[in-house]
Amino acid sequence: MSETVAIIPARGGSKGVPRKNLRRVGGIPLIARAIAAAARAEHVDRVVVTTDDAEIAAVAAEWGAELVERPELLSGDTATSESALLHALDELAARGVDVGVVAFLQATSPFIVSDALDEAIRLVRSRRRDSVFSAVPTYGFLWEKSAAGAAAAVNHDADHRPRRQDREPHYLETGAFYVLRAAGFRATRHRFFGSVGVVEVPERTAIEIDTESELAVARALAPLIDGREPVAADAVVTDFDGVHTDDTASVAQDGTESVVVSRSDGWGVAALRRAGIPIAILSTEVNPVVAARAAKLGIPAHQGLDDKLGVLRDWCDGLGIPLSRVAYLGNDVNDLACLNAVGWPVAVPEAHPTVLAAARVVLDHRGGHGAVRELAERVLDARAAAPLATLPTATESS
Repeated sequence: MSETVAIIPARGGSKGVPRKNLRRVGGIPLIARAIAAAARAEHVDRVVVTTDDAEIAAVAAEWGAELVERPELLSGDTATSESALLHALDELAARGVDVGVVAFLQATSPFIVSDALDEAIRLVRSRRRDSVFSAVPTYGFLWEKSAAGAAAAVNHDADHRPRRQDREPHYLETGAFYVLRAAGFRATRHRFFGSVGVVEVPERTAIEIDTESELAVARALAPLIDGREPVAADAVVTDFDGVHTDDTASVAQDGTESVVVSRSDGWGVAALRRAGIPIAILSTEVNPVVAARAAKLGIPAHQGLDDKLGVLRDWCDGLGIPLSRVAYLGNDVNDLACLNAVGWPVAVPEAHPTVLAAARVVLDHRGGHGAVRELAERVLDARAAAPLATLPTATESS
């Protein structure tokens, strides 16, 4: 029986935004967002990433995609997406995969609507359309410049200015996805052929990232589009100062230091331990109060760390837990390396701006005032949910 296969081409090279497919929006690599969007679609049977880059391949595999090695000849700046898709189809055929429908997703579109992707697949599967693409309706008046530099109307009569409600819309491609009948695509070697259809997506999701400015816009939009979600993590790691505390300390005359912690955070840690979810503290500073608090909570604490990420990797490797399934809670710039490595970068609300920008989740509770408990509850909520959520779900009604 033929399958519907989502194929995501992802080159390692990019001039406008270096390492673009690995850059994060809402705390998640772009390639991972595309994989998760495809996996959420009910009618996608298989998700494949075709890439020339080892790091992209590693992230894609960790997020559950199958891999096709993209040849160097098809990975340069002049290579077309169609060539990568055709090569991937040949590779899949050699593996015995019968592809009936191709869903071509672009990782540079961070807010792919899975419901709309499913609608496009249904249109192609039913043979009502041969090729379907995502688009937003536009009522804009378009102009072009003549050779002499004069403006000329393109999609309207310049002598007549109708009201919006009196006009029929045009449709602007979003670039998020194209769904194609595989046989027709192989024959024409182009994404548009036969009867072409349009599936509308919400305008707020219609952004393609080709510049640093567009990346910044997408990051600003992510909290509004992704919404609140349970944290589907298998392990929790936290900083100490500013997370278990409010980042202040009292110093006595003899130089001893004390901090204020939250009893509710202790409850959260205990709940994680009862659920069998590993938790640890990583701290740059060396302070007896860290060891004392960790001992009270019954969890390991690693102090005096110049390389938090190295210790985090070793700890996760020892447990057999991939970084994509780890929630890391931090508040300052020395947490960025860890935040940028895990699947669930989490920040307290008063964190440094660069930490807030890197976070997939920003908690409601401040450090030292229930932040750890809130994270624990969201991890436990995800553990209780069925199925576990792995990404924000962009829907028509969200």
